Amino acid sequence: MKFFFSSTFLFIILLLLTILSLFIGVSKVSITDIFHLTKAQTNIIVSSRIPRTVSILISGSTLALAGLIMQQMMQNKFVSPTTAGTMEWAKLGILISMIFFPQENILIKLIFAVGLSICGTYVFVKLVQYIRFTDVIFIPLLGIMLGGIVSSLSTFVALQTNTVQSIGNWLNGNFAIITSGRYEILYLSIPLLFLTYIFANHFTIAGMGKDFSSNLGVNYEKIVNIGLFIAAVITAIVVVTVGTLPFLGLIVPNIVSIFKGDNLKNALPQTALLGAIFVMFSDIIGRVVVYPYEINIGLTIGVFGTIIFIILLMKGRHNYAN
Repeated sequence: MKFFFSSTFLFIILLLLTILSLFIGVSKVSITDIFHLTKAQTNIIVSSRIPRTVSILISGSTLALAGLIMQQMMQNKFVSPTTAGTMEWAKLGILISMIFFPQENILIKLIFAVGLSICGTYVFVKLVQYIRFTDVIFIPLLGIMLGGIVSSLSTFVALQTNTVQSIGNWLNGNFAIITSGRYEILYLSIPLLFLTYIFANHFTIAGMGKDFSSNLGVNYEKIVNIGLFIAAVITAIVVVTVGTLPFLGLIVPNIVSIFKGDNLKNALPQTALLGAIFVMFSDIIGRVVVYPYEINIGLTIGVFGTIIFIILLMKGRHNYAN
């Protein structure tokens, strides 16, 4: 079973899905036409299919890594950008930018989304540290409740400012709106991937607790702040570009940890690859189920994510019972 979670095998699966993704859509472009594309087909590939596929690869891999970092920093397998409320804060930032700067470009939305995501994530962390739960399940429940409050606030503000329809574009992820000139902002998350790799061993040590980190000479607070900063910024970039992708940062790191353990540096390649595979597969299914129409990626990921998460919970319960 471990072979199926090797980097080589996952890379081959991702490569095959990537090629398949380039040739699925309303406009028919067959793989057999690749060496004699018409001008219209070339335009479709360059301006739509490639941007969409690249967006899936980047957002899937980075958001899965964001979930892995948050779980490591919070020492809790149920924490993710979804269950910590980080995505809800990002949407609130987008809403504020739309109200006060309606004519500005996407970078303004990103600035507000990043700022609110970082602030909201640190509010969540401080609440967890202040309350000091004895049961790990209460930590994500706190994040879900906090996210619910922020989401309700966003809905209320949107109703008062007649921006409900506009902010609704970010309620569910949607790769159909990705075209050339709109997805490039995702490239900002790539340096964060390298930063994650550089601090991977420090993140692993910090995930073992404050006392353990201090004994090894690692500044616990500093490393936790860096990790949460990376996770919050990645989440904001993905939400601004493609919308919310539920469950991704929750289930992918848990699946990888079953086979690779809790050493973050060892799990990074598999987490990134599996995250991209999960989003790519969900997007392809969403495009072919009701062809020539398509289902939003947020819905397909939500369905598959729910099923996988229930399986993981049942498996954990079975192991605990034995």
